[in-house]
Amino acid sequence: MKKVLFTSAMAFLMFACGNNKKDKGDSGISIDGSSTVYPVTEAIAEEFRNEDPKVNVTIGVSGSGGGFQKFTRGDIDIANASRSIKEDEKAIAEENDISFLELEVAYDGLAVIAHPENDWLDCITVEELRMIWEPAAQGEIMRWNQIRSEWPDEEIHLFGPGVASGTFDYFTEAINGKSGSSRGDYTASEDDNVLVQGVSGDKYGLGFFGLAYYSENSDKLKLVGVDGGEGCVEPSTETVSNGTYAPLSRPLFLYVNSSAVQNNPKVIDFIEFYLEEVPGLLKDVGYVPLTDEEYKREQEKFRDFVENVKLEE
Repeated sequence: MKKVLFTSAMAFLMFACGNNKKDKGDSGISIDGSSTVYPVTEAIAEEFRNEDPKVNVTIGVSGSGGGFQKFTRGDIDIANASRSIKEDEKAIAEENDISFLELEVAYDGLAVIAHPENDWLDCITVEELRMIWEPAAQGEIMRWNQIRSEWPDEEIHLFGPGVASGTFDYFTEAINGKSGSSRGDYTASEDDNVLVQGVSGDKYGLGFFGLAYYSENSDKLKLVGVDGGEGCVEPSTETVSNGTYAPLSRPLFLYVNSSAVQNNPKVIDFIEFYLEEVPGLLKDVGYVPLTDEEYKREQEKFRDFVENVKLEE
């Protein structure tokens, strides 16, 4: 795995033990955040409910940014995230006495997608993606033939995740060089299904979202290869896991609040179950597993985290 693409998840233990939003013994588990990670966590939660039907696992989808807002206030136990937590979000958590652990759970590629009847676009370069999506393109790059002269003299209609999405943050950083740096005149949604519907219904549409959502809708969409400088590569299990699909590959995360671990043993059970079961479920939802060694590393990190939390009780 190329380290430039996949940095190991770090445990962030801040100075306090965290807001105790729940009373001890509360068996409910509250999760919110990334729409990209949602299918993974929902699949795990369904299996976990079969194991322990008395546990109420609720999962919201407000984007990575929305999930971190709730998480850093102590309103939820676990955050799904398709990016690492930002420094300002860590600062809010610290202000609210929230300590937490970051866990890597899978890898994902971002898919660039077009309408199936698009017969001029099979591969696009990173430079061309930047030309389309950079802030300076707003109101300026409006037609396909502005990107390549041989492409149609037709309006280009753009679809992408909203600004609260970790997918938006990752794409803008990888393509435009700065997280959140993007033109704003495109159809934005935190719901990837809205983006699927938009591009699949527009011959001149172009968009991006997580690879898993393309896999679920491959009959409605065309997958576009990306040239990161070493030739055109399409995202797949192999190219995402070996790092050749660059620069649009990324790790996916869970964030766990220490107070949830302290107050609710079922949260510990759920995370242990998650890390044990997730490799076998990822293929069903279109993501790429970590290596066995990487999952062992995450399991050890979580065990150490739990021990440290219990020592502080």
